[in-house]
Amino acid sequence: MTPHREAVVSWVVVLAAAVAAWGLAAATLPLPEYYLPPPTAVLAALGDLVAKGILPTYVAESLRRMLLAALLGLAVGVPAGLLLGMSRRVADFFYPLLNFFQSVSGIAWLPLLLVWFGFGERTILVAVNYTVLFPVIFNALLGVRSVPPIYVNALRTLGAPRWRIVRDVLVPGALPSIATGMRLGLAYGWRALIAAEMLVGAHGLGSAS
Repeated sequence: MTPHREAVVSWVVVLAAAVAAWGLAAATLPLPEYYLPPPTAVLAALGDLVAKGILPTYVAESLRRMLLAALLGLAVGVPAGLLLGMSRRVADFFYPLLNFFQSVSGIAWLPLLLVWFGFGERTILVAVNYTVLFPVIFNALLGVRSVPPIYVNALRTLGAPRWRIVRDVLVPGALPSIATGMRLGLAYGWRALIAAEMLVGAHGLGSAS
């Protein structure tokens, strides 16, 4: 058996064991069904949501919000992080601020966002975009600062303009950090999206949970 096939079989066995343990716990533990529903009830509810067209609509709405946040992170967060990281003094000034805002989850701001924007679509978008944007800016800044200065100085010695240095040195050197920022931002943003949809009650996977 190939390693890939062995890994697939292992995951199938683990998943089957988890579902079996779930069903056994739901059948034996003295808990109401709304606390620990059996797998059959969950599958029936899933089929009902799909048949009524509710689940596809909610999935599309949640994915639309996440796609907007991802595009904002790429279009705004990456250039902002690159610009801030090009100057050591500017980077040193903004580093603690960006570190603070990217560490505070958008979920923590939801009470204030509800007061400022109310129970509507704007609250959800602000929470998700905030959560995605700051990790992207912060990691793009770190990526630029991690590029060895010798490469930048080499291009300057050859007379390369600033835009050429950014294109050929800073952006390629910062790409791993930018990818990390996008991965973290989307992961945190999905969590903030579900929480915001649950509180606001808008169409989305959070309101269906």
